[in-house]
Amino acid sequence: MNTSYPITDKVEFLIACVSEFAKAHSLKKKQAFNYIERYKGLEFITNHYGVEHTFSFRDVVKHITDFCHRQGGALVL
Repeated sequence: MNTSYPITDKVEFLIACVSEFAKAHSLKKKQAFNYIERYKGLEFITNHYGVEHTFSFRDVVKHITDFCHRQGGALVL
């Protein structure tokens, strides 16, 4: 199984995740990025890209939200 993905694919996915997260939580994109970064959501997305990119953005936003919440974030869906 190939676990090496092009960096451009990962970056595009991260950008899309931040945008969808912002919409789901009524945040500005910068606020969403800062929140996700603070609660290690970027690490989560990067480490689990191989699986996460196969889910719908609705599911991915839920996964990010839940992960960040477990790391001390206040947002929930």
